[in-house]
Amino acid sequence: MDLLVQAQIKGVQSEFIDALGKLRVTDPVALKSILDALPEKRVYRFVSGPVVVRALGHPRTELVATGAPPLKWKINGNANVIAQGETREPVIAWPDGLPLGYHRLTLTDADGVTEEVPMIVAPERAFGGDFDRGWLLAVQLYSIRSNRNWGIGDFTDLADLVRLAKQLGADGVGLNPLHVLFDNHPADCSPYSPNSRLFLNPLYIDVEAIPEYSADLVPDAAAIAARLREGDRVPYADMAALKWRGLRAVFDAFVTKASDARRREFDAFRTARAPLLSRFACFEVLRHRFMAPWWEWPVEWQQPIDAKCAELRNGPDKREVEFVEFVQWTADLQLHAARELAGQLGMRVGLYLDVAVGVQSNGFDAWNEQMAISRHLAVGAPPDVLNTVGQDWGLAGFNAGGLEAKSFVPFADMLAASMRHAGAIRLDHVLGLKRLYLVPRGFKPDNGAYVQMPFEAMLGAVVRESAAHKCIVIGEDLGTVPEGFRETMQDFGIWSYLVMMFERDHAGHFRNVDYYRPNALVTLNTHDLCTYAGWRSFSDLKMKRSLGLDPGENDQARWDALGMLDEILRQNGINANDLYSVLAFLSRTPSRLLAVSLEDLLGVIDQPNIPGTIDEHPNWRRRLPVALDKIASKIDLAALKAATRERSLTGGS
Repeated sequence: MDLLVQAQIKGVQSEFIDALGKLRVTDPVALKSILDALPEKRVYRFVSGPVVVRALGHPRTELVATGAPPLKWKINGNANVIAQGETREPVIAWPDGLPLGYHRLTLTDADGVTEEVPMIVAPERAFGGDFDRGWLLAVQLYSIRSNRNWGIGDFTDLADLVRLAKQLGADGVGLNPLHVLFDNHPADCSPYSPNSRLFLNPLYIDVEAIPEYSADLVPDAAAIAARLREGDRVPYADMAALKWRGLRAVFDAFVTKASDARRREFDAFRTARAPLLSRFACFEVLRHRFMAPWWEWPVEWQQPIDAKCAELRNGPDKREVEFVEFVQWTADLQLHAARELAGQLGMRVGLYLDVAVGVQSNGFDAWNEQMAISRHLAVGAPPDVLNTVGQDWGLAGFNAGGLEAKSFVPFADMLAASMRHAGAIRLDHVLGLKRLYLVPRGFKPDNGAYVQMPFEAMLGAVVRESAAHKCIVIGEDLGTVPEGFRETMQDFGIWSYLVMMFERDHAGHFRNVDYYRPNALVTLNTHDLCTYAGWRSFSDLKMKRSLGLDPGENDQARWDALGMLDEILRQNGINANDLYSVLAFLSRTPSRLLAVSLEDLLGVIDQPNIPGTIDEHPNWRRRLPVALDKIASKIDLAALKAATRERSLTGGS
């Protein structure tokens, strides 16, 4: 079949105009690599694509063809027929009361022509929260210092952060992604490059908070932890070594001494999270056994076959499999406790969690979903003004054909994994729900292509999970956004993500408060941008130049921006330009959530991450300069509460 015909069927856009205004044509060899890496995609006869039914009013689906009438339809879910009927018109009027979820729709005409189509029944809109306006304290959890953790901020510190946020008047705590990474490579600590988006990073566990822990299990833990708490960077390798030693000792104690109630709870967790948890545990055991990417494992282990996993669970590695499951259970319990605390304190959001755009190709998700995740393709971005050769983020993402074949369940599982712990989540690079820029392995980023995604179906899944978990969804919609994209997101109840540093007109003037949309999270900056102190002091420009990076602006442009900030603040009757003045401005926007970074409140100059660097800058390693129990005394509480007064229920008490 001709490459361009294949590209059309699989939704691959091999020609496009990039942000520089240049026509990009994907090299034929690169295009073939992209097409070969994508699974077959069904071309539907009767409908235009996956069917999404939004259960409000009298939903209908327009048909593109009816075949020989009548066209019979049947909805199957969980091996049962949910509903069935027929139509002679080019439309199906769905009955009321269809169960929400992921189904298969079978369409058959009078000549016996049949096709099966994925179908999602979802509420009309995502969960929208039950408050007017509030604000969140944004934190990099690893960066927290305390006088008791083992060298990295942990879930007990998170509980204390929740209490601090309540004291400050906030409605929740926003966190970096908590996805599990690779335990044998602790220095590879970017939370945006996960092993899996379905499970939690065990390094955030407070080992001492596990019921079976006692000091004699790890006699030297206190002394080692004290050393690990020193310095301004998280010592990932040494910290991980201690934490894994502690987790293994506690697991051994659990096996021999746990109460019957605890054992029943563990078994219930394993049952509730099967089969994904058991597969993940088997994957981790196999990964350590073979010490190679999963596609180089013995053939019998290259696929997630449940019967093979059962063999592993019942064989010599039984205890190792249970250990992985125990660790995930422990992490789940401790994170859940932090969320419950936020609810008990009356916080209207609780935890706001970040969801990475993709996964490492050698990790669990890519092994477990080989049809729905393309390991040979990396998500990235085409050339633009700041990245003239394009970007390759090195992460594997979902593909349309595989998701449709599996009725979007892998995507829904990924959403649910974060939503079960959160009152709000942020989907990184939400544009990927409509199209992904994919770069084939071995090619430079400027030889990628856009691949269309089933946008409405992806949004349907988001809405379904959002409503089921009562979780607000914020889409990180920065950059070049396709026409109509934000409007469609808003129609489905997905919020926008507005960064003040980017909300400027063509002349560089900051947008006024009335420009900001209500259903949005607004923030001054992000983890990839400079802090407010760094911005005012030009430190970010100096740092990037010292690393050989183009900072994207010169000193004069920064002086101009500082002047324009003063201008917009004065227009709103704010005569100072300190951080609290900026927060007062942002608090006046109609956007329903405001995120305030703890780094900004503490006057930190260096940013958590500098894109385009790996080891040149201590990305994801820097600790906050102040211990958790001293943070409140280092913040001007009166100024903060005055700035956020309009958004606080009680002003914090």
